[in-house]
Amino acid sequence: MNATLQPARRIGIVGAGAIGGHFAARLALAGHRVSVLARGNTLHALATTGLRYTSPGEAERIVAVDAQAHADEIGPQDLVVIALKSHALPALAASLAPLVGPATVVLPVGNGLPWWYCLAPGQPLEGLRLTSVDPGGNIEAALPFAQVLGGTVMASCSSPAPGVVHHHSGGKITLGEPGGGVSERATDWARALAEAGLPATASDDIRRDLWIKLLGNACSNPLSVLTQTTTDRLLDHAGTRAVYERLMVECLAIGRHAGLALDLDVAQRIAQTRALGAVKTSMLQDLEAGRPLELAAILGAPLECAARLGLDAPLMRSVLALADLRAAPVAAATATATAAAVAAATPR
Repeated sequence: MNATLQPARRIGIVGAGAIGGHFAARLALAGHRVSVLARGNTLHALATTGLRYTSPGEAERIVAVDAQAHADEIGPQDLVVIALKSHALPALAASLAPLVGPATVVLPVGNGLPWWYCLAPGQPLEGLRLTSVDPGGNIEAALPFAQVLGGTVMASCSSPAPGVVHHHSGGKITLGEPGGGVSERATDWARALAEAGLPATASDDIRRDLWIKLLGNACSNPLSVLTQTTTDRLLDHAGTRAVYERLMVECLAIGRHAGLALDLDVAQRIAQTRALGAVKTSMLQDLEAGRPLELAAILGAPLECAARLGLDAPLMRSVLALADLRAAPVAAATATATAAAVAAATPR
């Protein structure tokens, strides 16, 4: 798609990895004014070469984007897509303020449960602050809740090198209001994304949609880290398949007790995952690359929900403890990298 069907919008992308790059490429190719907040080798690649982007059935394209190191060099946007790993956002949230004007829509599209998940009034778990994902309340303080749209992305993308993004398969995007119902702004932005080649729809229950995605992440990701294997092998081994099933049953129970309409069949859901073949989860890829793992958002946050509801999820707790210990060798490097990212993002 070479020309947008709607007026060009100012769209900021925070997190220039696989998913962020996928959004940036499609939106820029559709004619929108795309700015990317980046640093280090990624910033250099985007600023000098552009974003190298491939998608099935398409030749590689070099996509020009406005790449900057600081949010104040970009300014207020119509839409800010936050595609950071969940553990990186608390330290960086305050530095994103220059991107958010009075009418800006903030769209986080990360894995697990986001910081805003229990903030909508009148919803089950109302008022619960998910300290797993926002330990100091920094995100809530920096990003106005009223301007947040919830989002999920079901796409397989990778970034094998700075400024290089491969879209492999999938791409379904769901947007929705944290408090439920289909709003004009959710419909508007879903249409804008869809016209840019990002198949998006507006949902009347984004909290349910996020929990459905969580079901897969909470099972596949930590178990793949503990076994260091792909999802097909996890599900073809009788022992690990049984653990997978029990994890999903626990996660479903928490969501249902939280009032979510989760009419899902565990066996069918697992069969769908097995049909995808030898998938190396993003968490396993992060482990192999020495990057921090998104355990807090994917397991810690639903366990906080369980505690509020008075439920026990012993297998989820055990898997979190084991995966957390497995990830311990990168903890020090994570702290150093986060400090460097905060310093790089701070306005000069």
